[in-house]
Amino acid sequence: MNVTSRPSIPRPQVSALQGEAGQLAVYDWALPANPPLGTVLLVHGLGEHAGRYGEVSAHLHQWGFAVRAYDQQGHGQSAGARGDMLRPGSLQADLCRVIDDTRQHPPLQGTPLILLGHSLGGLVVARTLAEGLRPVDAAVLSSPALGAFPNLFQKILLATLPRVVPHLRVDNGLKAEFVSRDPDVVKAYLADAMVHRRISMGLAAWILENGKKTLDDAAKWPVPTLLLYAGKDRLVNAQASADFASSAPKDVVQAECFEAMYHEVFNDLYRAQVFASLKRWLLARFAAPPSA
Repeated sequence: MNVTSRPSIPRPQVSALQGEAGQLAVYDWALPANPPLGTVLLVHGLGEHAGRYGEVSAHLHQWGFAVRAYDQQGHGQSAGARGDMLRPGSLQADLCRVIDDTRQHPPLQGTPLILLGHSLGGLVVARTLAEGLRPVDAAVLSSPALGAFPNLFQKILLATLPRVVPHLRVDNGLKAEFVSRDPDVVKAYLADAMVHRRISMGLAAWILENGKKTLDDAAKWPVPTLLLYAGKDRLVNAQASADFASSAPKDVVQAECFEAMYHEVFNDLYRAQVFASLKRWLLARFAAPPSA
């Protein structure tokens, strides 16, 4: 089994930052021994929380990067109704607040900033970049929510209800068995008390609308980006990622599809392949070249 050797996963320090819907929980993992090559800011997906990214953080730390993350509003230890957003644009506004705080954080000032967003977090990162809300040095999109699988009934509901009852929350319909091919990951996901199954009408409509906007913006993509997505994803539409990669400038966006994987590519049985791709891409851009 091609599972990467797993570095030790220390507990992050958690602090609070004021967000749109109340306090955001911000996670800081230990700094590398040497000055960091850059800071990676992790943005998690729907229904989960930043605490699930300890292994990703540990690998980034090994490679020489500082790592921060935060629980999006309505998730994890952050304020807000589970699976809801205060208003359209509030998820991007929260990300901008964390970016600003990161740029002012003394140990991280002056380091390159890389955003790494998974699923819903990937879409939040993508809209923040496409709308030019904050300058960053690079981005990584992991199975971004650029397309979904709504049935006809859901499409009819989402055409009307978000305008009437945007904060009405329902089950998000995500099936845990399609999170990962690793049964231990699925078991931990189901047992995690901070994982929830809620989504509001407003957030669901925002995901559908802004996934399409991101595809429309692909041809003029502004930021060096690594796109990593799963070929057998049943939680978001992998074809949308393929379409984005096809339309985006090839010298700006590098895409890699892991054909056999499910949604969480960093939690797959064969995640060593994914971490190798991420390491190669990051070090090619941010590691200092060897001295002559």
